[in-house]
Amino acid sequence: MKCPFCKADNDKVVDSRASDEGMSIRRRRECLACLRRYTTYERVEDTPLRVIKKDGRRVPFERSKILEGLRKACEKRPISTEQLDRVVDDIEVEIYRKYDREVPSKDIGQLVMERLRALDKVAYVRFASVYREFKDVNEFVAELKPMLSSDQKKEIP
Repeated sequence: MKCPFCKADNDKVVDSRASDEGMSIRRRRECLACLRRYTTYERVEDTPLRVIKKDGRRVPFERSKILEGLRKACEKRPISTEQLDRVVDDIEVEIYRKYDREVPSKDIGQLVMERLRALDKVAYVRFASVYREFKDVNEFVAELKPMLSSDQKKEIP
């Protein structure tokens, strides 16, 4: 590493320890040319996750977009901001666990729909109608039928 003082490329590490709660390594170095000491830090490079859109474009992953979609679907529903934040947290954790660099937008939408279906069926239908781009009422009814039949099975003793 080049010395910040004399620009020589000849140094030695005199001390090395974990820093930032183990997220980086702090190294104390001594330049062998001018004998001055300086500190460097080594960190793991964060690779930003990218979303592959339907049209093939790649855009940075933004947690806020998921939250915005959830808020619209849950508008005027009895769902707290804390509940929505937990849903977004769960989705984000799953995305980072499953995907290394890129995630298809359809997979994000599917994760949102799964969580909404468990949280609030009305919000689920609202989100699904936009996400799946229903063309007519028949598509809407086709989405509702499995939900209605599963709800009726739960009510029968």
